Amino acid sequence: SIPGGNWRGRLTKIKDSGQCPVCNHQLEDSNLTEEEYSNLSERIIRDVIHGTDTFRKTSPQEFEAFQTFVENRLPFDIVIDGLNVSHIKSRKMQCENLFDAVNCLAKENARLLVLGRKHMLVNSSNWKREMMKEMQNKADFFFAENISEDDAFLLYATLRSGQHCKFVTRDFLRDHKACLPDSLTRHLFRKWQRGHQISKRNVFPLFFPQQPPFRYDCVVQTTGDTWHIPYKDVFEEKYSYQVPRKWLCIQQK
Repeated sequence: SIPGGNWRGRLTKIKDSGQCPVCNHQLEDSNLTEEEYSNLSERIIRDVIHGTDTFRKTSPQEFEAFQTFVENRLPFDIVIDGLNVSHIKSRKMQCENLFDAVNCLAKENARLLVLGRKHMLVNSSNWKREMMKEMQNKADFFFAENISEDDAFLLYATLRSGQHCKFVTRDFLRDHKACLPDSLTRHLFRKWQRGHQISKRNVFPLFFPQQPPFRYDCVVQTTGDTWHIPYKDVFEEKYSYQVPRKWLCIQQK
């Protein structure tokens, strides 16, 4: 319970800008400070990418080639987990799912990097050479070995591109959070993930506009005389980066 005085609560939907329509309070920004971002970026590259089992599935040579590829093309606006996105709609060809995503995001004149696998370059029932060629005119593609683990590639390219860069995947990245050495860094990682991951759990409606990253941070926030609490009507398993749309605004009378 909230200490002291009389409180009045109302359910509301926070505006995309982060303003509460009930009390007009501006919620805390989801962006990290430059110092926080720099620390997080350093920790992830050191502890998660170089300090875990990335190289059990990816050779150091391949990751080095990827780093050179990225450094020569920075910065990107959006990094896409191509294999993950290609499975969004099971009734569509994998190539078509990825094609829809690239086409939609390229309309914004965004600089796109798609992380692919080498099997995507082989003409097959799921991967059409002509579609792949057309996509490669709209985005940079890096094709990793088929067994490679692409989360490390995704995190590296996004973090090296800077605070503005978003990433597209339905993965939860929980294993990577668990590798971070302390609770503050894990908190920063979750905050960064909430503000930068574009995802939808089941299927992307029509494609994008799926759930965008928001400018405000989706955690309980208080100013002392107001509380803003993310709210769900029914209990369901919730991952730390997923954004609730309903909020409870509680004000002291």
